[in-house]
Amino acid sequence: MTDFQDAVVIVTGAGRGIGAATATAFADQGARVVLAARSAHDIAVHAAAIRERGGKAIAVATDVADYASVTALMDQTVTEFGGIDVLVNNAGLIRPIVHLAESDPDAWVTAANANYAGVYYALRQTLPHMLAAGSGTIVNISSGAATSALEGWSHYCSSKAAALMLTKCVHKEYADRGIRCIGLSPGTVATDMQVAIKASGINPVSQLDPSAHIPPEWVAKAIVWCASDAARPHDGDDVRLRDPDIRSAIGL
Repeated sequence: MTDFQDAVVIVTGAGRGIGAATATAFADQGARVVLAARSAHDIAVHAAAIRERGGKAIAVATDVADYASVTALMDQTVTEFGGIDVLVNNAGLIRPIVHLAESDPDAWVTAANANYAGVYYALRQTLPHMLAAGSGTIVNISSGAATSALEGWSHYCSSKAAALMLTKCVHKEYADRGIRCIGLSPGTVATDMQVAIKASGINPVSQLDPSAHIPPEWVAKAIVWCASDAARPHDGDDVRLRDPDIRSAIGL
């Protein structure tokens, strides 16, 4: 895909940060965008802003860790727009940042479910639509934490590692049936997640100066690029936005 005019794009975690910026970036390319997040008010505001600029967008309140909620998201998307061309699995949680022996099991599993089961649920509901159409693109937002253990982030690192393997599994099973699946590791981004990381004081990421973080709009541009044909050589793996060659290819 090189032209996103009228393409149907679902973005999870679209209430703020990377997700909101990505929904806007795809809408600017002419896509019909579905903003999904638990924060119904926030996605409604962002969707309205896109429409005010002449774009096409709807907001669907969704909890990615709830399979029924994800099913309803996909059903409403197909009813409203007729199909699904691009899925951006962006929703994720970093809290609670805590050492394993001190972690609350319910909170730990809640975060892990959003980061891992949420990706699976979206894949499970999206893939049949894409397979029926004979094409589709999935961008999973990954992290350097998928391959590097970080203190206090056991839930995040392990769930991101699992999500990375889902990217590889989708590529293995469906690449020959017209389905693309690619991961993007954006590095550190100036979002609310970094506020939580900074406040924790745990591990070197919390010690970074805010100036080290890239803006969400850079990541949004990278996600649009990942969904384009230009990124096909990276299918089934993660693109790392810290790579200067990747930044150059994207135009950052």
